[in-house]
Amino acid sequence: MAARPTPLFPLAGAILLPGMSLPLHIFEPRYRAMIGHALATDRRIGMVQPRDAEAKGARPALYDVGGIGRIADVEAMEDGRYNILLEGEGLFRIARELDVTTPFRQAEVEMIGAGDETPLAPATRAALENEAKRFAIWLGYRVDWDGVAQLDDASFVNAIAQVAPFDLAVKQALLEAPSMAARAELEMQMMRFMTSRRDGGDRVTLQ
Repeated sequence: MAARPTPLFPLAGAILLPGMSLPLHIFEPRYRAMIGHALATDRRIGMVQPRDAEAKGARPALYDVGGIGRIADVEAMEDGRYNILLEGEGLFRIARELDVTTPFRQAEVEMIGAGDETPLAPATRAALENEAKRFAIWLGYRVDWDGVAQLDDASFVNAIAQVAPFDLAVKQALLEAPSMAARAELEMQMMRFMTSRRDGGDRVTLQ
């Protein structure tokens, strides 16, 4: 697919997978301008992570792969802030960042496949649910497990990837996983790793 100009929203720890939703509160002036631009065009923005969560300045180095989201719902506030809901439409690779006059960054992006979405083997699904339950207890999260049991494999696996408090490098690896099975396996590895540590404040990283 040909490259197309896309507004970029660099946000550490936030990934958007196809078919998933991401609520965002937009308050910085440059990103309020980005939302206004998106609403006036095709309602799409590219969620992408900076390579360094602690990077300062307006132009941190970015990972090459992110997720395209379409603004499905928007609440515009009187002071210029927005609450939006993005719906993931696909993954992209940055082909070339553009030299623009807008306060937000833009790039030509190429849409890429999301990998093999073959459903999980029943044993893998059961193992993932067990690890997720242990992880939720460890974090102190309250989860509707009856509702989780009704989710299809993609929704369950991708929801963990988006909401689990992993390091941004782990999040990126989950985003770029070559298959749903590989994403699920990495999630289980990281959940086991985190719950095996007594100090929940330690960062989990692939770097």
